Amino acid sequence: MSATTNMDSATATVDAIEFELDGRQIEAAPGESILQAARRAGVDIPHLCYTDGMRADGNCRACVVEIEGERVLAPSCCRAPKPGMKVQAASDRARASQRMVLELLRADVPVAAEKPDSELAYWCEQLGVAASRFGARTQPAPDRSQPGIAVDLSACIQCTRCVRACREIQVNDVIGYAHRGGASKIVFDFDTAMGSSTCVGCGECVQACPTGALLPALAERAAPAQQRPGAGAARFVPTRQVDSLCPYCGVGCQVSYHVAGEGAAQRIVFAEGRDGPANAGRLCVKGRYGFTYSRNRERLTVPLIRKPGIPKGVDLDPANPLAAFRPASWDEALDAAAAGLVRIKREHGPHALAGFGSAKGSNEEAYLFQKLVRTGFGTHNVDHCTRLCHASSVAALLEGIGSGAVSNPVRDVEFADLAIVIGANPAANHPVAASFMKNAAERGMKLVLMDPRETPLARHAWRFLQFRPDADVALLLSMACTVIEEGLTDADFIARRTEGFEAFRESALKYPPERMEAITGIAAETVREVARAYARGPNSMIFWGMGISQHTHGTDNARCLIALALMTGQIGRVGTGLHPLRGQNNVQGASDAGLIPMMLPDYQKVAEPAVRARFEALWQAPLSDTQGLTVVEIIDAAVAGRIRGMYIEGENPAMSDPDLAHAREGLAKLEHLVVQDIFLTETAMMADVVLPASSLFEKSGSFTNTDRLVQLGRPVLPLPGEARQDWWIIQEMAKRLGLDWHYAGPHEVFAELAQAMPSYAGMSWDLLEAEGAVVGPKVAADAPSEAVLFGDHFPTADGRGRFVPVSPLPAAELPDDDYPMVLITGRVLEHWHTGSMTRRADVLDALDPEPWCAMHPDDLAGLGGRSGGRVALETRRGRIELEVRADEGVRRGSVFMAFCYHEAAANLLTQPALDPYGKIPEFKYCALRVRGVQGGD
Repeated sequence: MSATTNMDSATATVDAIEFELDGRQIEAAPGESILQAARRAGVDIPHLCYTDGMRADGNCRACVVEIEGERVLAPSCCRAPKPGMKVQAASDRARASQRMVLELLRADVPVAAEKPDSELAYWCEQLGVAASRFGARTQPAPDRSQPGIAVDLSACIQCTRCVRACREIQVNDVIGYAHRGGASKIVFDFDTAMGSSTCVGCGECVQACPTGALLPALAERAAPAQQRPGAGAARFVPTRQVDSLCPYCGVGCQVSYHVAGEGAAQRIVFAEGRDGPANAGRLCVKGRYGFTYSRNRERLTVPLIRKPGIPKGVDLDPANPLAAFRPASWDEALDAAAAGLVRIKREHGPHALAGFGSAKGSNEEAYLFQKLVRTGFGTHNVDHCTRLCHASSVAALLEGIGSGAVSNPVRDVEFADLAIVIGANPAANHPVAASFMKNAAERGMKLVLMDPRETPLARHAWRFLQFRPDADVALLLSMACTVIEEGLTDADFIARRTEGFEAFRESALKYPPERMEAITGIAAETVREVARAYARGPNSMIFWGMGISQHTHGTDNARCLIALALMTGQIGRVGTGLHPLRGQNNVQGASDAGLIPMMLPDYQKVAEPAVRARFEALWQAPLSDTQGLTVVEIIDAAVAGRIRGMYIEGENPAMSDPDLAHAREGLAKLEHLVVQDIFLTETAMMADVVLPASSLFEKSGSFTNTDRLVQLGRPVLPLPGEARQDWWIIQEMAKRLGLDWHYAGPHEVFAELAQAMPSYAGMSWDLLEAEGAVVGPKVAADAPSEAVLFGDHFPTADGRGRFVPVSPLPAAELPDDDYPMVLITGRVLEHWHTGSMTRRADVLDALDPEPWCAMHPDDLAGLGGRSGGRVALETRRGRIELEVRADEGVRRGSVFMAFCYHEAAANLLTQPALDPYGKIPEFKYCALRVRGVQGGD
C-alpha cells in the first residue's frame, strides 16, 4: 500500500477543478496538487519527497507526469491542475522517467541499509525496479551517537523530508542540507554527530524518513541480521500496531505503538504520532521514546506487605523491594490494606483518613477513587497533583469566569495575531504545543515570551520580557494600567459581559510601567508596546504555566491575566482566550472527576447541601458536610497526628511535595499507608502495603487533555506478572470497606461518571470508541461540543465575568545576607514530574542521566566554579549537591533546577508556604545559598 494516507473524499467542493488523468475525468479541490487529487481518486503516483502534512518540495522527481502541450515532465506533488488539463501519470514516457528516478536512487541505497518496509522499496516493487545498473556512491559510516535515533545516511536519498520535518513542522532547525554536487548530504547543525548536535530527539525526522536512513534505535536493532550487519538477532520485529495515547503531558498526543513478541514477552519497539486533534501526527522525545519504563526491571509485579520491624524511609533499592517487604497474594494484601484503614476509621473517625489520587490515571479511576474516599472513608480528604500545579489558576478562573477549563485549544494559536506565553516553558514541558506556537510565529504571529528564565521559545519571540522573579503581579498590573490609560479597553464588552471593572481599574492605575520598571526589570516602553499589541490584537491569546501558579500570589497572577482578557474582550472567539497549560496527561480529567477536596465531580461544591443531596442519591451513601484538606494540609495533619491512615494511588508526594523532609516525616508517621503504583517509588518505600498497578500501556480508559478533549487509551501490552488494573484494585478495596460495587469495567464507570457530571452528560463510551476524541463540555447527546467557550456568556450566576482587584505582594521567603539567591524549580525536556517513569525509560535516562542545576556564568564565576563542576545548594530546609551548568538564559541571582532527580531532590529545598486561595505551595521562589564543593570544580 502507499505510505501516505488517502485524503477525505469529501474534499471536493462546488469549486472543484475538473481535469483528465490517464483518460479519466477527475476533480481537484482548490489548492490540491495533481498528486493529491489523483490519490483521492484512487490513483497512486509514485512519490518519495512528498508526504501528507508537509510542504511539497518536488526534488525527487519520482512523481513526474506528462501534461499535454508541455515539453517537460512536471512533478505532480507541487503542480496544481487547471480546468481541462490532460495529465498522464502512466504513459510510457512518464513511467520511464519514474523508473529511472527509482533506479538511480536504488543505486545509492544498499538493500542492507534500507528498512524492509521502506517507501523506496515499495515503489521499486510497484514499478518493477529490481536492481540498478548504476554505480553506488561512497557510503558514510553509521552514526549511533543519539540514544533514540539510529542514523545511517547510506540509506539517504536526500529527499529532504527530514529537513522539512525539523525546520518547518517542529521548527527545531537542527537538520540541514550542506555542500554541493556529489558531496551534498544531510547534516546536523554544523555537520556534527547527531548526539552532539542541538537535536531535541522529537523524532519527527524519523517518522518522515522514507528509507530508513533515520530509524528509532530499537527498530534498527530489530531489523533482520542479514539486512543490518552487526545489529544482532531479529529479536524485536513488530507484528502489530495499537493506537493509544502518550502517558506524559497534558497535550494528549495520539500515538500508534508498534509491538513485537508474544504473551508476556511482548514489548513496544517504536512509536509514531497519529493525526490526532491535539498533535497532528507530532510527538516529542518523551512520547516518541519514553515507553520502555513499562517493562523496566524495577516494575512491581506482586503485592507486597512490609516486614515487621523494618523502619520507614526512602533509602531502599527499588530493584530489591524484598529487603523491606514480603510478597503476598492479592487477597492477603487487599485484606491487610483495607483492615488498617477500617481500624483507623473505627478508632479515630473518618477524618483521620485521606487519599491522594492520580492525574496519570484515567477519568474512570479518578472518579472511583474520589468516590471511595468520600463514601468508604466518609471524608472529603481527597486531592491530587493539581494542588501542586494549577490550583491557583483554577481558583482564579472559577472566581472570575465560572469555569476552571481552558477557553480555547492550543491549536487556536494558528488564528491568533499575538500570543503571550508567561511562566511556562512549552519547549520542554509541552513540546508539541510549542511546535504549533513556533509555526504561528513563523507565519507572522507576534509571540511574546515573559519569564525570569530565557527558554527556547525566546528565539522565536517578537518580544521577550525577562522579568525579575516574583515580579509577575507588578508586570501584569503595569500592562493593565497601560491598556486603561491609553484607552485600549473594550468598553462595550466590559459593559455587557463583566462586573467589577471600576474597582480593578482604580487598583491597576496605581502601577504604571514607569513606576514598576525598577521592580520588574523591564523597560516601561517595552511593557507599553506589548500591552498595546495585546489589546489591539485583533485576536490575542494568553498561555501560562506553573511559573504563574506556583506562588503564594499565584491566584493574583491568574486574576491579572483574566482581567487583561476581560478588559480587552480577548476571549470567547477563535484565536483568543485563556489557556493554563495542564501538566499531567489527565490532570484536567482528574479534576473534572472530583479529585478535589472542596469539589464533587464537575466542580460542584461540597459546601452546598443541594449538591451533596444529589450525590447521596446517586451513590446511595451519606456524605460528610465538612470540606476536605488539600495535599499540603494533609501532610501537615499527618505530621501533627490528625491524619493517621492514607491510600495513595499513583502519586509520589515523597518527591513532589515541598519541604520534603517535612513531607517524608508525615508519611513515615502514618499508622497505615497503602500505596498503589507501578514502581517502588519513594512514597511506596514508606508503605505498609504496596499494590502493583497498571501503566497507561496496559489499560483502557478515557483521558481529558489540556484542550478539554476526552480521548480513549487502549491496552498496548499485557499486565506484567500479577499486576492488576487500577479500577479493579480500587473496586476491591471499596468492597472491603463495605461498599457494594460491581462495575464490569471502565465502560460502566464512565456511564455513571456521565450521570454525575453535566459537562460529560452527552458523552458515552460508544461515542468515544466511534469518534476517538470528543471535546467537552458536551451536555447532551445531541448537543454540539464546544471547542471555544464563553462566546456569549460566562457560566457564572449572572453570566458575567468578574474583575478582582489585586496588589503586588512579595514572596513568602525573600533573599537575605545568609541566603542571597533565588531557587526556581521546574522540569527538563527529557524527564517528567518526579522521574519515576522517565528515569526508567532507557532512551530518556541516557539523554539526561545525572542531576544538574543552571546558573548565569557571572554568578558561577563569582563562586570560582566552572560549568560541569559541582555545587551545593542550600536553603533553610535542606542541602543537596549536584552538577552545575553555565546558562546565560538564567537571570543573575537565580538558580534553576528540575525536581525529577531522587539523588538530588529539589523539593528538599523548597518551602511550603501556600497561596491562600488555591492552597498551592510556592515552588517557584525561595531563598538560596550556593557553595562550591571541594574537588567539584
